[in-house]
Formats: sequence, C-alpha cells, structure tokens
Amino acid sequence: MGHKVHPKIYRTPLVFPWDSRWFAKKEQLPEFLEQEVKIQAYLFKKLKEANLDAISIERTPKDVTITILAAKPGVIIGRSGEGLEVLRKEIEKNILQFKTKVKLNIQAVKQPAKSARIVAQNIANEIEKRSHFRRVMKNSIEKVMAAGAQGVKITLSGRLNGVDIARTETLSSGKMSLITMRSIVDYGFVEAQIIYGKIGIKVWVYSREAFCQRDKFEKNPEEKKIIRRKVN
Repeated sequence: MGHKVHPKIYRTPLVFPWDSRWFAKKEQLPEFLEQEVKIQAYLFKKLKEANLDAISIERTPKDVTITILAAKPGVIIGRSGEGLEVLRKEIEKNILQFKTKVKLNIQAVKQPAKSARIVAQNIANEIEKRSHFRRVMKNSIEKVMAAGAQGVKITLSGRLNGVDIARTETLSSGKMSLITMRSIVDYGFVEAQIIYGKIGIKVWVYSREAFCQRDKFEKNPEEKKIIRRKVN
C-alpha cells in the first residue's frame, strides 16, 4: 500500500521555506486561513492567462503583502499598472472586507519551463483546445529536459480523448528522486475543464540536489545554509 506525500511539504523547511509567513492568535487563525485560501483561489483563477507559478502571503498587523510569481507579469500589471490597482481593490473589498490594506509584488519566473505548475497549466490549455494528450505530454517533456532539468514526470487522469471509461496515463524522462529529501522537486497540479468533464494534470520536475535552503520568492535567490544544532 503506497503512502503518497506532497513533494514540497515533505521538504519544508529543510529545502523549501514556507510560502505563507504570518502569525495569528488562536481566535484569528480561522479567519486568516479562510482569507488566504480565498486569495489564492481567486488569483489562480483570475490570472490564469499569466501562468502563475506560486503565491506568497505575508501579514503584518496593518497590511497584507502578496507576492506573485508569474511567467507573464505584463498580463497582470497591465497598462500603467491598472491591472494591479484592480486586483488590489477587489481583494480588499471582496475578501478582506476593508479590514487591512493590500500590497502587491509581481516577480517574473526566470525559467518557466522548469516550473511544474506552469508546465501543467500549459498542458491544460492545450487539452482544452482539443489537442491530443499524448502528443502534448511528449512536447512538454522535451521542453522541460531542454531547459536543463534532470528529470520530469507527467500524469493525466480522466476521460482522455473523450472515452467513456476514465484512465490514467503517465510519461516520464530522466531521473526522478522523490525519496531523497535534499532533492529539489517542483510539483504542480492543474485541472483542465473540457466538455466531457475534468482532466487532472500532475507534473513533477527534478532539478538537482541541494544542501542549503532555497527561496524562489527572493529577487536575488541565494542558497541559505541550514543551521544544524550540535548534539552532545
């Protein structure tokens, strides 16, 4: 019997830091957690065309800072920053209910081809255009390996090509080290909505091994040394 563990939470905080960085009292925790879930769901749906990689939320007593990693930041910013202003007002009004102010930071993804979620989103877009799923999977694997990744695995589940019985198809290439904790494994999950139902898309991208902590939200990412306590 297999025990599946999310590749990122398995390596947090050893290799990856927490994306959500805030502290709440016991009575505030349900409200803050609900707001964070709604913010992430709203942004991933609203900014689908921008190919989001990840969202980081930081809280202070007076404001909420949202950092968005996107392959197409220009789609979010818009002309003269109009897109950012619209997003900020909608989040403050509909989710936070004007209790706190919102600050938005947009960062570009340096290597979109090595981002698992962006790869999954691109596959979903192609499938929604009725492209053949196996050809799309092979093309995506070739792009990821050409970008310098050491391994990639893609799994699609659902009524592929519109057949009556749902099934699962998996293609992989290179090395995929899911057990080693120091492996940098990016994971993404996206659902493609088509006329005969949803198709789940899972992508794993293995870059390399790391002996230090890495934060993708830093503008100049540098590996941070992991502090280990000496055992007497």
